[in-house]
Amino acid sequence: MVILGISAFFHDSAAALLVDGELVAAAEEERFSRRKHDRDFPARAIAFCLETAGVDARDVDYVAFYERPGLKAERALTTILAEAPATFGPFTRFLAEGGDRLNVRRLISDAVGIEADRVLFVDHHLSHAASSFFASPFESAATLTVDGVGEWATSSVGEGAASWDGEGRNRLELKETLNFPHSLGLLYSAFTEFLGFRVNDGEYKVMGLAAYGTPRYREAISKVARLYDDGSLWLDMRYFRYHRSTRTGFHPRLADLLGVPPCPRDVELEPDEPGRRGELARRYADIAASLQRFTEDAVVAMARRAVEVSGQRRLCMAGGVALNGVANFQVLERAGVEELFIPSVPGDSGGSLGAALYVHHVLLGGPRRFVMRHASWGARHDDDAVARAVERAGLASERHDDPAAITKITADLLANGGVGGWFQGRFEFGPRALGNRSILADPRGASMKDLINRKVKFREPFRPFAPAMLHDRAPGYVAAPGAEQWPTRFMLLVMPLAEEFAASAPAVDHFGTGRIQTVSAEENPLFHSVIEQFQDRTGLGCVLNTSFNLRGEPIVATPQEAISTFERSGLDFLIMEGHVISRP
Repeated sequence: MVILGISAFFHDSAAALLVDGELVAAAEEERFSRRKHDRDFPARAIAFCLETAGVDARDVDYVAFYERPGLKAERALTTILAEAPATFGPFTRFLAEGGDRLNVRRLISDAVGIEADRVLFVDHHLSHAASSFFASPFESAATLTVDGVGEWATSSVGEGAASWDGEGRNRLELKETLNFPHSLGLLYSAFTEFLGFRVNDGEYKVMGLAAYGTPRYREAISKVARLYDDGSLWLDMRYFRYHRSTRTGFHPRLADLLGVPPCPRDVELEPDEPGRRGELARRYADIAASLQRFTEDAVVAMARRAVEVSGQRRLCMAGGVALNGVANFQVLERAGVEELFIPSVPGDSGGSLGAALYVHHVLLGGPRRFVMRHASWGARHDDDAVARAVERAGLASERHDDPAAITKITADLLANGGVGGWFQGRFEFGPRALGNRSILADPRGASMKDLINRKVKFREPFRPFAPAMLHDRAPGYVAAPGAEQWPTRFMLLVMPLAEEFAASAPAVDHFGTGRIQTVSAEENPLFHSVIEQFQDRTGLGCVLNTSFNLRGEPIVATPQEAISTFERSGLDFLIMEGHVISRP
């Protein structure tokens, strides 16, 4: 049974392919098109998945799409009519795109080459919930999905059950939903825009900026967003425009309420800078901190409701808001959750996987065979392909056939202060670089964070970096229970750091916290070996890990892209498969 999952037409289009219930390949379209957050039909990602599985379109039994286009069009048109005449912009867009929204089945049928009746639609929030529950090791669990909006739902709590021995019926049900326009994800995005960042791209920047501020605007936010004990949310839509505008998500009266003008797009915020510029940046940081605190409280309340409704202490989370690692940790701390699972792709790209998993398990009653233990589902390039790319670029390299030699050389370079690109195996499915397409560095130097932000990544100075640590060392490096939880594999928990560790690794210390990645020998032996070798040299079982890309670009996927990024940045070295490339 071959099932192709697709997400497309909003942001982060992707494809995922299941063969007999096992994930074989998955990738975002942006990795092939090189357009960050590419929303177009994922033709290249689909071709990659089919090629990796060794099948063609004739072998595909079903295509699963991650939402119901008809319901989404209904919501758009209903909102336009309810808000008329202020919705001229959305109305003209609907007229331009409405036909495509309602012809998704035919578009997929023609593009993939499959009969139209083999194209199945799965509710958006069911796709998200399935991407988490059916990728988890749990036989039963509560589910929580929080994002901007699907068809109508913006948050949902539910429950899933599916045994590994095949006994009983697989099920996944959404028990309660919160509907548009009241949305935690859209609230966060509106403030993301207010703070000068790009929607669906800069939300994680808001989370990083929040650590520099204090939540003194929390009361002001409570005037526009009311949170109830059951996790439901009410927004005062007088302060927002996302329901009636295609250009902006907030109303000017939000600035009046906050007493601060919106930050212009792409202004460099430096909260540590002296003078008026730094003072204004700190006020924006305070707004970010207030929004983040509200978000944490809301996600905790929603998670607590999911536990209450389902009677489960295991929770599977998905949706774009599940990328908020600070809120995720608060769920473990405050919501009565004992075990938490979040896939490497909780956002819309993961909907492709979720739709396919839902069709396999629920619609077809297929057996459980898959747990997402790692994120390495993208394309790989063998040593010969790397050699050809290096030769074409006119670069000198050392070639080593022994993987142990590569890990030792990498550890030596890092321990001597080098910052390097690390390109190994299949690229990751999801927004995080987890040791296959990474930039690595020694976290022991306090100046390393600023060096990489300014001279390597060319990005905002307040942005933090993740500590990638040996799995068995993590409990000693983290100052709270939870380092063994599944989301730490995928860099989806921001946790307090032990004081001794934070002092020894200041480049990954973000005000006493870190976005933890735990690395095991079973799931990524080569990356694990690098960190072990680094520990042998320095005594620290952790390296700095960030995505192998420059500001505004997708993470590199091919050797050519890795070389281009190396040449355009301040990286000291590049390790690709068995090749070591250094600066002249």
